[in-house]
Amino acid sequence: MRLFAISDLHLPFGADKPMNIFNGWDNYTERLKENWQKIVTDDDVVVIPGDFSWTINIEDAIPDFKFLHNLKGKKILLKGNHDFWWSTATKINNFLKENNFDDIYILHNNSYNCGDFTVCGTRGWVYDGAGDFDEKVIARECGRLETSIKSGLENENDIKVFLHYPFAYGDFVCKEILEVLRRYGIKEVYFGHIHGKGKTKIVNAYEEIKLINVSCDLIDFVPKLIL
Repeated sequence: MRLFAISDLHLPFGADKPMNIFNGWDNYTERLKENWQKIVTDDDVVVIPGDFSWTINIEDAIPDFKFLHNLKGKKILLKGNHDFWWSTATKINNFLKENNFDDIYILHNNSYNCGDFTVCGTRGWVYDGAGDFDEKVIARECGRLETSIKSGLENENDIKVFLHYPFAYGDFVCKEILEVLRRYGIKEVYFGHIHGKGKTKIVNAYEEIKLINVSCDLIDFVPKLIL
């Protein structure tokens, strides 16, 4: 069993919102599928840290889930800022079960034991949020991250943490998320959200914690091997 990650697929099948208006995204679903099927096996796990589908309602996302279901491996999704279809864990899990998407799971206040490693994480929040609303969201995301990591620690495995938003970007740092990571000795974080020219502000490490970007366009639409 191997662990891969690739974020921000922005699948357009349920919303008819192609990404080829952006530089480098031509035929990206075909390229993604070809690359994925070449290197991932059915025994592997692929984490998708957010922005999986453009749809607003989960029922509209069925074509996107079918695309993912037909790819090799087990897939673990967490919420991104564009995943408006995301609702409660109960509703999503019922949807996956009803549609026989039995190789797709969600990361939400939980963790997944995958052999010698455990997958943990949450969406996170923007690094420069300063309003009352931002403070509430950050507190909630910190709680979800801590719940996930605590759950993962029970397995006594190598913990891999995934966020949608990087906790550090450019000159900004989400100190609350950073504090949770430091509390549990996390040394690596995999994230998405950043595209195109935004890569120039990516922070590769902060206070001895590595930040590894896995946004699909920045890794050439090839799932990144982690472990």
